[in-house]
Amino acid sequence: MKIKVAYATLRRQVVVPVEQPDGATVKDAILNSGILKQFPEIDLEKQKVGVFNKVTALDTKLAEGDRVEIYCPLTVDPKTVKKKAKAEGAAQEADD
Repeated sequence: MKIKVAYATLRRQVVVPVEQPDGATVKDAILNSGILKQFPEIDLEKQKVGVFNKVTALDTKLAEGDRVEIYCPLTVDPKTVKKKAKAEGAAQEADD
């Protein structure tokens, strides 16, 4: 079956097509894609993975056409960014 494995950093995005046998798992596809050689910083023990934007386990069985995604760890909490932007917007309005 045909699967894609995707990973993106701030500077680079890679999508690798991989042929997998029936019964292959998310981990199988990642290991067979060669993406870990391109991005040695990927740590499957710490980073989340998913299929089509849905977080899943490494042992999840794949289906034809699935896109496996390896998610980068967040460097900033999105809630913090939103609060900061809101506070800056309020401060900007007060200055006007």
